[in-house]
Amino acid sequence: MDLTSVVTDDGSTTLFSEKFQVSYHSLQGAVDESITVFVSAGLDKLLLNGYRRVRVLEMGFGTGLNALLSYIRGLSVSDIQIQYTGIEAYPVPADLITSLQYPAQIGYAQHAEAFTAMHEAPADKTLTINNFQLLKKQVLFEDIDYQNEFDLIYFDAFAPNTQPELWESELLSKMYRALATEGLLVTYCSKGSFKRNLKAEGFQVEALPGPARKREMTRAWKSSTTIKDIKSKLKF
Repeated sequence: MDLTSVVTDDGSTTLFSEKFQVSYHSLQGAVDESITVFVSAGLDKLLLNGYRRVRVLEMGFGTGLNALLSYIRGLSVSDIQIQYTGIEAYPVPADLITSLQYPAQIGYAQHAEAFTAMHEAPADKTLTINNFQLLKKQVLFEDIDYQNEFDLIYFDAFAPNTQPELWESELLSKMYRALATEGLLVTYCSKGSFKRNLKAEGFQVEALPGPARKREMTRAWKSSTTIKDIKSKLKF
């Protein structure tokens, strides 16, 4: 992909894809978006609920910013283990990753080596750094097939107007199946049709305040009892 580095409003960088004509993060603030949408609304929510092992599935590993922030957050909590699976069909070239300088930008330059290791790790082999395990999968989103394996999904695909097929029921059904009961899905998207699709698949959905100038984001969860589950048990 033809990618260029751009500076966002909070001073952190992101990448812009010429192919898809979209940025990897919000131009109002890449780091602010990642912290607000994924770490605070997702990982921190589970930690507050008492989770000591969090199995994360990131749909769109991209620059690795969400993984880096999750790794750093995990270091601040005792007796926590994060098992992180990142899906990315088109890995970002190493030279661009170096130019992003995320560890230094967020004030954690001491973790630059860990960040580099995340990107240099080959696909399908688990990398362990302290209490963080990373497994990268170089596959299309549409090709995954997990069953009740994750506690948290970072749904960080390109926006619906860029890749609408990634926000439709077929893929969201895969996300529902991939989550364990009471597992969460968090995303920056708050589009009405997307939330309706989530509900149709059985998710419970709530709107949360979004990052920067974005009014809303979405958090959804796989409840132990949903209308869809009840209907599936009915036999006539």
